[in-house]
Amino acid sequence: MPYLGGTFGLLMLGLWLFCVVDVITTDDGDTRHLPKVAWLLIVLFFPLVGSIAWLVAGRPPRVGVRSRAYEREARSFPEYDRPGRFAAADRESDEEFLRRCRERAEEQRRKARESRDDK
Repeated sequence: MPYLGGTFGLLMLGLWLFCVVDVITTDDGDTRHLPKVAWLLIVLFFPLVGSIAWLVAGRPPRVGVRSRAYEREARSFPEYDRPGRFAAADRESDEEFLRRCRERAEEQRRKARESRDDK
């Protein structure tokens, strides 16, 4: 029986540490029902009950699971949703876009050399 008590204590410690770290790393506006500081105090002073309460009532809901890394990155950067943003439909249009970028860069380098030579 003492072994079971030690196991329960370790599980409770693990749950408590997880919840403390989760409360600390959660954004201030994402917590439910109470401010973040109040949740942190509840979890710190009432380890078992506070941890369970955090998981049930305070933790922000997880909306959908993103399966691919590029989807997570694309949604987290607003410039990807910008109207008029170039997105290649095929290999030829991508190569044309890169060719125009190289031409524009060469033109800018040429103008910079000319302005430097004029001084």
